[in-house]
Amino acid sequence: MSGPAKPVHGAAVPAKATMDRDHARLHKAAQDLEGIFIGELFKAMRATVPDDGLLSQAPGQDLFQGMMDDRLAALQAERSRGGLSESLYRQLSRRLPNASQP
Repeated sequence: MSGPAKPVHGAAVPAKATMDRDHARLHKAAQDLEGIFIGELFKAMRATVPDDGLLSQAPGQDLFQGMMDDRLAALQAERSRGGLSESLYRQLSRRLPNASQP
């Protein structure tokens, strides 16, 4: 009646798994920061467009435009290669501990 092996309490997580998790978290944080930066660029660009025009602005339009801009910024940050997030990741990943270090 031997079931699946139960984890031993107090067992250390392998260093490689911890290192991979730290690198993944850093990469995600760099992408999130790039998304925020792109979102702020979208807001600044929208601020330059005059409000007066032929059509009046619908109620809630600013809210939905902001949500759309935030989503587009996040998608752009996820899909970009060699952008701000990659540069940040390369710089900051050097500070993460190596698997060979305690």
